[in-house]
Amino acid sequence: MAGAICVFALLVIVFVSQSARVSKAYLTGPIVFLVAGGLVGRTLVDGEAEGATIRTLAEITLVLVLFHDAAELQPRELRADSAFTGRLLVVGLPLTIGAGYLLARALFPEIGVWLALLLAAALAPTDAGLGAATVLNPVVPARVRRILNVESGLNDGLATPVVLFAVAAAAGSADDSAGHGPLGAVLELLLGAVAGVVVGYLAGRLVERARDRGWADRALLPIATLAVPLLCYYGAHELGGNGFIAAFVAGTAYAASQNSVADLHETIGLTGLTSTFLGYAVWMVFGIVATSQLEQLVGWQNLVYALLSLTVLRMVPVALSLLGSGLRPQTMAFVGWFGPRGLASIIFGLIAFESLEAEPAVATVLSVIATTVVLSVLAHGLTASPWSQRYGSWASRNRPTIESAEAVEPLRRHGSSPPAAGQSGSAT
Repeated sequence: MAGAICVFALLVIVFVSQSARVSKAYLTGPIVFLVAGGLVGRTLVDGEAEGATIRTLAEITLVLVLFHDAAELQPRELRADSAFTGRLLVVGLPLTIGAGYLLARALFPEIGVWLALLLAAALAPTDAGLGAATVLNPVVPARVRRILNVESGLNDGLATPVVLFAVAAAAGSADDSAGHGPLGAVLELLLGAVAGVVVGYLAGRLVERARDRGWADRALLPIATLAVPLLCYYGAHELGGNGFIAAFVAGTAYAASQNSVADLHETIGLTGLTSTFLGYAVWMVFGIVATSQLEQLVGWQNLVYALLSLTVLRMVPVALSLLGSGLRPQTMAFVGWFGPRGLASIIFGLIAFESLEAEPAVATVLSVIATTVVLSVLAHGLTASPWSQRYGSWASRNRPTIESAEAVEPLRRHGSSPPAAGQSGSAT
């Protein structure tokens, strides 16, 4: 394992130092670290990794991602595009989970109800980092990029309760009085949400006041913010609540406590960078683990589910949820396609891997998640720039009214980098 860590550290240095040049070849961080993990798994660690280490890495990464995504999308900034993102999250996301559940039951009847729900919910969230060349490419209208960015920032948090509920139910404990099973999971979610609101808001107000009154070295305030999601996660866990929900809700509460967007971005920058660094590690670990499952990854049922998950199960719910919104069909198709599955799906899979007993049904679910993510990394990573250019050219020629309206520029997330020179254009 020491050798694998050395390879990871060296790869981070090389990738970051060459990230602008690498993007010209349409290579993203997830592609690079996934492939590196596969090579490491075949040569250094035989596709195996310490289970406790994997779970801890996955948990902390998800905690930081949930908090940062929620905080980054400050409530005041969500109103302008809420008519579109609300449809995607309130209508499109449940439809995607429902369709994924039905397909899982049809293709994998042996996995049962709860594992089918786990599979569907784990593959519902999208990852803006995989489509960075779309979300950050100025040739695409800002409103469309903003819609994709906001959806990606919130749908992982909204899918988390469903995933954790399914994991708890699949664990097979029906003793609700002991705090387990479906009812116990619901109570944990509620307690976690309360803890997140209280800790996130109070911590945010403390940081804001310390900055305004000169109590603290401003350069150190991002360190205090980095500790907030960790306090929420482990604190809620000690109280019997759900730490992931606490971290996600805390991000929104923290953002609401800040007086300005500039103050908010000043303090959450370190959290974003840390989640990016850990995200690279998760991608590499995923590549290592997937190496030992290569035979299962190529099963025809896996491929069918993965292809439908990335196309029909995503694009049809998006189109249905956006009917009547005024967006053009070309935009609906563009938004529908660019829903890559990435970091959140991997983390959900790793958590399930460590939470459930090893059995064929669980292995099936994990292999389907892995197959879908691998295909998404390749398909979305390679099509993001060229298809963005094509859609941007269409938008520039036709000037659709709603899509061309002024909107807040989306922010970078999860190690996404701006398009390389020659890959972007003017939105006008």
